[in-house]
Amino acid sequence: EERKDGSARVDQMIYVERDGHKGIVLGKRGETIKSVSQAARVELEEFLGRKVHLFLQVKVRPNWLEEAERYSEMGLDFKDGN
Repeated sequence: EERKDGSARVDQMIYVERDGHKGIVLGKRGETIKSVSQAARVELEEFLGRKVHLFLQVKVRPNWLEEAERYSEMGLDFKDGN
């Protein structure tokens, strides 16, 4: 979403299958997610040509990889492994 100062606010959810995966993504004291967020923000700012405020959240969602609608939201085709 565009902010009054011309910058962009980006809210992004990161889904993981298990609680243990959430810990891996977050990292010790949030260091991993902070590093990912900083790198992504730099790339987004270069791509959009403006300042970006990036907010990442990590949620556990069992079996999200099997939800066909998640793939279509990303513009991908779902291929059932069965």
